[in-house]
Amino acid sequence: MATAMGAVLLTVREYQRLQELGEFDTTTSSWVQTPATIRKLGGALFCDRRYDTVFVYHNGADSYYSARGFRCSLRV
Repeated sequence: MATAMGAVLLTVREYQRLQELGEFDTTTSSWVQTPATIRKLGGALFCDRRYDTVFVYHNGADSYYSARGFRCSLRV
């Protein structure tokens, strides 16, 4: 049986767990998985770490910021 391999956006919970391993996105932010109901309305979620706290925000999915990337996991 063949398995698919690819990069998948982190969920908010996975992003929070990543932050337990180190301090990431202290000067940037990253898009994360967004529920379909929010995406259907044009929104998207992103996260960052400031003041030793992980924050979750929302914005339009079509917005672009030069300091925002994607946090993914590689599924093998």
